[in-house]
Amino acid sequence: MLVKLAVLFSGNGSNLENILEKLHKKSFGKNSFEVVLCLCNKKEAYGIQRALKFGLQTVLIEHKNYESREDFDRALVKEIQKSGADLAVLAGFMRILSPVFTKNIKAINLHPSLLPLFKGANAIKESFESDMKVAGVSVHLVNEELDGGKIIAQKAFEKDDNMKYEDFEAKIHALEHELLPQSIIKFFDE
Repeated sequence: MLVKLAVLFSGNGSNLENILEKLHKKSFGKNSFEVVLCLCNKKEAYGIQRALKFGLQTVLIEHKNYESREDFDRALVKEIQKSGADLAVLAGFMRILSPVFTKNIKAINLHPSLLPLFKGANAIKESFESDMKVAGVSVHLVNEELDGGKIIAQKAFEKDDNMKYEDFEAKIHALEHELLPQSIIKFFDE
């Protein structure tokens, strides 16, 4: 089966590029994957350049151009549905989504902590500064609750007491790059 993916991002786009390298136009088992939509909400996002390396144009829908969260989400839903995507992948998409989105789009989100701990935008810093001896990343289904959907995959590592923040953050990103493509493949295997 051809699985069509929409990838939503807001910034650097390293997870977008990772998906493009590992899944785009590749087959795993009975499924082939294709990124049919790259969608971003910030015109200065570096991820737009990353998509171009794969010959993909990014659709820009800037949230600041909409009166309400719901109006923005309606624009997202329309674009994702138009693309025919089977799954929307939130890969560093820094927007809280309303039921207008969550009730109409099947989506997963990559989050840089072991949920349900450290929800929201400062997860890496909060996880690093915590007393926890492990840290990691999660992939979860998207619902109305911020970082609150059913967890579908996690990877963890032990924190080293002498670890610098930069090394911690690099380890988080390395795990993200492993877990997200694996989770997408597994999502369609089941």
